[in-house]
Amino acid sequence: MPYTRVTLQAFGGPENLELETVADLPEPKAGKVRVRVRVTSAAFTDVMIRKGMYPDVKEKPPFTPGYDMVGIVEVTDSGTTRFRPGDRVADLTTIGAYAEYICLPEDRLTPVPEGVSDVDALGMILSAVTPWQMLTRVAKMQAGQSLLIHGAGGAVGTAMLQLARDAGIAAFGTDVAAKHDLIRNLGATPIDADAPEAALIEATGGGVDVVFDPLGGESLSRSLHALKPGGMLVAFGFQNEVLGRGGSIPMDFVKLTLWDWLPNGHATAFYSIGAMRRRHPDWFREDLATLFAMLAEGRIAPVVAEVLPLSEVRHAHERVEAGEVSGKLVLRVTAQ
Repeated sequence: MPYTRVTLQAFGGPENLELETVADLPEPKAGKVRVRVRVTSAAFTDVMIRKGMYPDVKEKPPFTPGYDMVGIVEVTDSGTTRFRPGDRVADLTTIGAYAEYICLPEDRLTPVPEGVSDVDALGMILSAVTPWQMLTRVAKMQAGQSLLIHGAGGAVGTAMLQLARDAGIAAFGTDVAAKHDLIRNLGATPIDADAPEAALIEATGGGVDVVFDPLGGESLSRSLHALKPGGMLVAFGFQNEVLGRGGSIPMDFVKLTLWDWLPNGHATAFYSIGAMRRRHPDWFREDLATLFAMLAEGRIAPVVAEVLPLSEVRHAHERVEAGEVSGKLVLRVTAQ
């Protein structure tokens, strides 16, 4: 039976993403199940992978991108025991989810609870586990503290603002003016995307306890100076370099390490969801299950910009790279 997938033919622009038809369905081997993918997403992480700039992806084109997915188990191997055909599951695939079918190890999959939509469940995998782990596992923030996140109107940013509100943490977020109303509606204070250090300090009333920075490059310095004494800077991306706005991934790591060593009263850390999952696989399953429960309780609701068909993958990547997406951009792969 033929099926459709997206193949990245070469590192570079969205034009290198091509839809292709594969003659035969993939067959699961030992410990794996075949999943029919319902939804995946176009995230900035996918843009980094498409450009060959994501450290955790060592594969060379051609390969199928797709960082996260929600789907239905269709076929199990004789050695699998956790799932049966018909079960709905979620996974952080890193690559491979831009396809109607994918085979995955069953021990990586997390069950999706009844009553949670595919799209909402998808919004928890990358976009909510990332801020949840940065808040609770890395910065270990508490009620009454304050945070600043850059790119607050994106998928990770909007989830972070909701989690902060739920936890009693005061939140500030930088982004373009078009996303300021969204930031306010999520209980946070918006700040101009390009606000310099002095403006950040003034807007936050003297600085915050933690800054979360996905931009890298020159932004790291202004983030460090926006901290209160004893505060922490958590970097989690390299958007400036990926978009050609300066910065260097190796130099960003050097700066973060040096600043952490210096007796400046601040701590620094770099967060990678992939690296965290490799070190603590149980944490990922536990945290995703926690977020599914919060979703079911109405304590968090992913901000979804639009749901597009997989055939619109090039356009989706263009929009994400242009920074015009508020919340998460979802790709519908197969029907319900």
